[in-house]
Amino acid sequence: MVSARWRRVASQIGRSIAVWAVSTLTMLVLAGILPDFQLRSADGDSATDIAVTAALGAGVFGLLSALVWPLLVRLLLLVPALVLGLLVFFLNGALLLVALRLNPAEQGGATWETAVVVAAVMSAVASATGGALAVRDDDAYRRRLYRLADRRRRRDPAAPSTPGTLFLQLDGVGHDVLRAAVGKGLMPTVARWLDGGTHRLTPWRTDWSSQTGASQLGILHGSNEDVPAFRWYEKDTREVMVCNRPTSAAELQRRAVERTGDGGLLSADGASRGNLFSGGAGEQALVLSIATRRRSRETRSRSGYFAYFSDPANAVRTALSFFAEIGREIGQSTRTRVRRVRPRIGRGGLYPFVRAFATVVERDVVVASVMGDLLAGRTAVYADLVAYDEVAHHSGPASRDVEQVLQRLDRALALIEKAADHAPRPYRIVVLSDHGQSPGETFRTRYGLSLGDLVRAGCGLPVPRRARRTHSGAEARAAVRAALRRPVEEKAPTGRRSEPIVLASGNLGLVSFPDVPHRMTKEEIDARHPALLSTLANHPGIGFLLVRSERHGGVVLGPFGTEIPLGELDARPGPLAVFGPGAADAVRRTHGFPHTADIMVNSWYDPEEGEVLAFEEQIGSHGGLGGAQGRPFLLSPLALSAPVDGDGELVGAEQVHRVLRRWLRETDGPQVPLTEPQDEPRAA
Repeated sequence: MVSARWRRVASQIGRSIAVWAVSTLTMLVLAGILPDFQLRSADGDSATDIAVTAALGAGVFGLLSALVWPLLVRLLLLVPALVLGLLVFFLNGALLLVALRLNPAEQGGATWETAVVVAAVMSAVASATGGALAVRDDDAYRRRLYRLADRRRRRDPAAPSTPGTLFLQLDGVGHDVLRAAVGKGLMPTVARWLDGGTHRLTPWRTDWSSQTGASQLGILHGSNEDVPAFRWYEKDTREVMVCNRPTSAAELQRRAVERTGDGGLLSADGASRGNLFSGGAGEQALVLSIATRRRSRETRSRSGYFAYFSDPANAVRTALSFFAEIGREIGQSTRTRVRRVRPRIGRGGLYPFVRAFATVVERDVVVASVMGDLLAGRTAVYADLVAYDEVAHHSGPASRDVEQVLQRLDRALALIEKAADHAPRPYRIVVLSDHGQSPGETFRTRYGLSLGDLVRAGCGLPVPRRARRTHSGAEARAAVRAALRRPVEEKAPTGRRSEPIVLASGNLGLVSFPDVPHRMTKEEIDARHPALLSTLANHPGIGFLLVRSERHGGVVLGPFGTEIPLGELDARPGPLAVFGPGAADAVRRTHGFPHTADIMVNSWYDPEEGEVLAFEEQIGSHGGLGGAQGRPFLLSPLALSAPVDGDGELVGAEQVHRVLRRWLRETDGPQVPLTEPQDEPRAA
């Protein structure tokens, strides 16, 4: 009887022969279609000679791809990820030209541009053929993981037996969105974890600044103090801080480390993948806070990055998927325009490319890096997948477009779970989100002017006839710039220093007067611009304002002259009542930040529909108070202790950090020192 091992070898040989045969046929077809691609001499050859030439060419090309491609990728590890993805086609074309030159039949030729096309098609067809044949072999993928894991074990036979922990962040996926996706059957992997009793789902509440910068800084570094929004103006330095700007991310991380006295959650044998901040990890890939630094041997990631792009079929598949995603976005945006779907925003320009990067390139690189980390047996890994957040900003958090993204994210979870099965140590997989998203049309669409125009009107300044578009704070845009190593620094608005600076962070607006060195009080603002605060507070698109007060320290302003000191909000919440429990605490905490703006503006919120009005061009937004944006989730294994006891509620990103740190201690992982004596999240 033939052993199972020899059956696997025979199966592998059979697949290789099939892929070679299909590649040969593909080369013959392309030679008949493309005039600049020839498999015969100038005098003409018989059909047999042409077939032999194609077979030899396909074989040499496949051999070069297997042997030379990994060396090329290793040499190009310092090339930005997105650039490498685009270089894939040209590198494959070069390999094909070499293959034709090395062909023993000494026949065949192609122009450079034709070689690129032929190589791309052949790699794609070979990848599709191999994948189709492997579908009927359930162990095909598992065997590849076994081989990778065995290599790791041989290099490091003394792998730790204690469990490692993977923290996988699904950026922007709210608790209710996850529940709905599981109910619709869009996320079978998550459903299996919940129905099988291996995981628990826990909601948590964000700070007022419900966005990745504040949440991830608190989760990874234990402190998001003095992060009032996604972008804000600092009077002492006269700079605009933007969480997805590399220099700002580096500075925020430095401040957090200085404040806590600790490197971060991942400081002991950790890896950070696709995040804004490093968490103190020694292994980093696509981390924004180090994007402005020259990559060193210690900061670049070889595990996962090399493992993924060393396979030319994988590289070509990612590149082809990138362009397919661009086509998908163009088709979906065209459909919304034809059907006159409301709300709707413009989705042209570079957005299709940004979306494709977030949903394809970033996902593939991060997932491959995480799989490499698991097979390397790292103690703690934190990775961020931004696909949902990017698409939901432009398509809406509950649209058909995002349902497809959620399905692909679930498949990524299943792939990572399989890799964990073959890791040298057991792993506990924790899935979480940093915030949710709240739907609603933009402030500009509803009222025909931006928040900046409204502020200028209240100050008695001229208002432009056509409202200017605001910046989008989507994390994927910064990830694209970081991947290209072309970070764009956002400068402070130009103009007279006496004019206000108005910045938007989702449905949270910030107004600062740069010519006043301190945070202005209500009394000073009224003396300078008597109509400004009442104009803002009485506008139907504004929920409430927060300003400093000489008499009360801080006050919340609402319509019809409502003015409530912060100390009285618990007994008299006023305009904060519709924003639910915890709103008063969140506002009071932000009021104490050194760089809180002169006027903090939160948009209107409809508690029945869950809608807000974004001050940016987004129909799914986050950054302020109101709705699902402030209710992310924490999906944790039952093997770990409960995030909170009894009916307690997990409040704030800093408290999530404490829970994750406790779980690392439970698995004998990295010992992150406490910065405060208490170690349990506060109950609301």
